[in-house]
Amino acid sequence: MKLFASLVLVVLSTVAQASKQGAIAGPWVGDATVHGQQVPLRLEITGRGKNLQAALLNGPELNGPDRSPASSVSFVGNHLLITFNYYARTLDAIVADSHLTGTFGTSATRYPVTLSLHGSTGVEAKPDGPAIPGDWEVEVKSSKGESAWQLRIEPSAHSDQVKAVIQRIDGDTGALYGGWTGHEYLIGHFTAAGPALYSVTPQSDGTLLVSNKLRADVNEQQNLTARRPAQARAAALPGMTDPTQQTTVKDPSARFAFSFPDLTGKLVSNTDPQFDGKVVIVAIGGSWCPNCHDEAPMLESLYKQFHSQGLEVVNLSFEEADQLKEPTRLHAFIEKYGLTYTVLVAGETEQLNEKIPQGVNLNCWPTSFFLGRDGRVREVHAGFAGPANPPAHEALVKETTELVEKLLAEPVPAQSASLK
Repeated sequence: MKLFASLVLVVLSTVAQASKQGAIAGPWVGDATVHGQQVPLRLEITGRGKNLQAALLNGPELNGPDRSPASSVSFVGNHLLITFNYYARTLDAIVADSHLTGTFGTSATRYPVTLSLHGSTGVEAKPDGPAIPGDWEVEVKSSKGESAWQLRIEPSAHSDQVKAVIQRIDGDTGALYGGWTGHEYLIGHFTAAGPALYSVTPQSDGTLLVSNKLRADVNEQQNLTARRPAQARAAALPGMTDPTQQTTVKDPSARFAFSFPDLTGKLVSNTDPQFDGKVVIVAIGGSWCPNCHDEAPMLESLYKQFHSQGLEVVNLSFEEADQLKEPTRLHAFIEKYGLTYTVLVAGETEQLNEKIPQGVNLNCWPTSFFLGRDGRVREVHAGFAGPANPPAHEALVKETTELVEKLLAEPVPAQSASLK
């Protein structure tokens, strides 16, 4: 009888746990508190037991394409742990009565999170906001030397929402969603890369007042004026910086040099036979960098398409000190995008200019150097326009493909390996 009773208890416990795990499946909606601001957060959990899956959702559509899938999901008792190892972030929470309370972030920085199953965010959009779709130029005085950002706004799938993206010299913000609060548009996102929140307030003179709500300590990102491009030209304001003019090299006649270990510790250098007479894209980035995540699929696509014709791609990854000791995030980054091109560990982020001394005004993540078959830099492209900015992204992919094809069409120089 005792054995039977024990078996019954085990079965009942297993059934109860399975029931709990099934109960957490569904859309969880709420907010994260970031620097005193409420940032809407949407989480979808599917499956049960060992087959639980999760994703952070960006935008009003719960089944939309803009998703940050979790690397793993664990639910034991009432403790939920969701990992996003390609950004070294976790969501650690307690679940009770269809409410989820916990934190999201890295080991160093975490944000309080409160979600409800089939719930809603604390920010409700109001109808009939002023019409502001189209392209705008945001006047800035950036530490990177740029004078303008692009702000692109379009209606979203929901009539009371807008979708926006800000394109800077180092890349875009990712897709921002939000609505009219009654006096401003509040737009943002919460993805595996982290949160973003901007206010966009129409002004009586036809301009917009744009502020980064999560960077109140950074003056250059507060109370910025956005104008239509025609207005900006009429005011004699400079436009956006050409990404190919942001960074140059000290001596264009010299071969671009690099020599760093790969993840196995093997030293890889530009003088290796692997690169002799090849067109090489040297991509400067890091697994912490959202725009580098956007760039990786394009680089992998180019590598697969043109490697047999003589293209090599080398990622020089700069990471934080703890990730250099144990580069778990970089491994996850490579796995997530199925990267087959060369990835090297170049150093810590603050060592960028020390480790890449040939660069001039090298200050954007990512930055890609395009080398001809003679090993010399033919073009440098700062930043990356990702899928959140479709027109700019499509144009960049087209231009990059054409540049690679042009460089591959050039003859292999005699004794190219002997050039210094």
